[in-house]
Amino acid sequence: MRRVKIYDTTLRDGTQAEYFSLSLADKIRIAEKLSQIGIHYIEGGWPGANPRDRDFFGEIRNYNLDSSLIAAFGSTHHKDRPPESDPVFQELLISQAPVVTIFGKSWNLHVKEVLRTTLERNLEIITHSLRYLKPHVQELFYDAEHFFDGFQADPEYALKTLEAALAGGADCLVLCETNGGALTSKVVEIIKAVQARFPEAPLGIHAHNDGEMGVANSLAAVELGVSQVQGTVNGFGERCGNANLCSIIPGIRLKLGLDCVSDDNLRRMSELSRFVYEIANISPNRYQPYVGRSAFAHKGGVHAAAVKLNPRAYEHIRPELVGNFRNFPVSDLSGKSNIFLLAQTLGLKPADHDAAVQAAAEKIRELTQNRHQLKEADILQTILSKVKELESQGYQFEEADGSLKLLVFASLGKGKDYFRMLSYRIVDQKVGDIEAPVPEATLRVRVGLNEVHTAALGTGPVDALYNALLKALIRFYPRLVEMRLEDYKVRVLPGATGSTAAKVRVFIESRDAHDRWGSVGVSHDIIEASWLALVDSINYKLYKDEHPSLGVAS
Repeated sequence: MRRVKIYDTTLRDGTQAEYFSLSLADKIRIAEKLSQIGIHYIEGGWPGANPRDRDFFGEIRNYNLDSSLIAAFGSTHHKDRPPESDPVFQELLISQAPVVTIFGKSWNLHVKEVLRTTLERNLEIITHSLRYLKPHVQELFYDAEHFFDGFQADPEYALKTLEAALAGGADCLVLCETNGGALTSKVVEIIKAVQARFPEAPLGIHAHNDGEMGVANSLAAVELGVSQVQGTVNGFGERCGNANLCSIIPGIRLKLGLDCVSDDNLRRMSELSRFVYEIANISPNRYQPYVGRSAFAHKGGVHAAAVKLNPRAYEHIRPELVGNFRNFPVSDLSGKSNIFLLAQTLGLKPADHDAAVQAAAEKIRELTQNRHQLKEADILQTILSKVKELESQGYQFEEADGSLKLLVFASLGKGKDYFRMLSYRIVDQKVGDIEAPVPEATLRVRVGLNEVHTAALGTGPVDALYNALLKALIRFYPRLVEMRLEDYKVRVLPGATGSTAAKVRVFIESRDAHDRWGSVGVSHDIIEASWLALVDSINYKLYKDEHPSLGVAS
């Protein structure tokens, strides 16, 4: 079976989308998730562009990404400097990334009006840049920027830029449809011309989506024999976005029958999609193909009746192949997503809904000590009902694994309250126009028979509350000193009477030396929502340290 390698650029090209930004911690988490899915190349950013991308390449070396390779992205060297004296170009080597991808000009318009040099000098720059990098990296890719526009303007010159890249030692020539407006028929025609000129050269495709053709153009390129596909999770990217890997990967695997990720990892496509949406604090597109909540929803009576008899009547694939689920709105089949979520929480990876129900019930039977009095089916239904109830209030558990596991184990009779809040008060004092506010949290909690009263300052009201809580608990639970809050996100949930009456959902990511976990809280009050998430985060840390045999660690 022919293999197609997937090159993800969510951490670089994806972040050029409006309203899509990632912190360093966000980028690390997404890189870890991409490696778990089996993505071959993970582009971490442009190390010469900003400090955050530079820091990413230093930090990511501390993580095991299995067989995934980190790629650094950059441009060919400056037209007026050799590569060894171009500080931005040198950042590619400083990053120590095993893979480097550099882009160069393919379109004579860009060479003359953007790069402002001669056509011949541009060819020299491409060759010299690649030749300089080649001995220092494991793999070297050349992104031929605006190649399809360049080919239509001057076919011979565009092909000469690829010759220059091969002369410099490029391991793959990635043809970039940068403006995103080319029709598939034209993309096919141009790729065939490249293949006729360079029959032995490995080719890749990097498509944008300005004409809604990014996925189609990428799959057409694969059908022609292209061996590398670049794109982003959920199609995030500049302007209208990049080609969407959440559609491309199922297309390659299920439609073209080619190897790109394993079947097990393909079943995690929906999980990957939701993960990136949640980390980016963006509401998921429920109508997204393959992975959206409505991708396999059958509301019409005729459709629903036909699908119940034979799903093939109105579905192009089985939803469980990509980790999604069939949904009949307002029907007895709602809640299948919660079944899969629960199964994953218990460490299970079922292939379909029936397998998920059976596996979850068996796991609950295994974990439940009092088997005669507690029936696993009843407990399963209780857990699912609770999750659905909380989801109706605005909770989401895809990334709040700590909160969900606490709920599950409490339902199994294995929960524990390590402390109880009696009261808290937060004063945010502001003096003058220049000085920043100084928040102070006062807190009373009960730990066993002990009542503790503490106060603490913080850089914000939630930080002050967290500091006061740690100050109260650390004497009873010294291992809390290992815990760190890595991220804090707030999302406003639309309310029926306008945004001022809306609830907020707070997501907190925490870690210690061994694990990383998420917790969630929802309330009309942002402080209370934060408190709920903080409590779950700390309780999860204490619970997993006390019960390692239950497998609650992330």
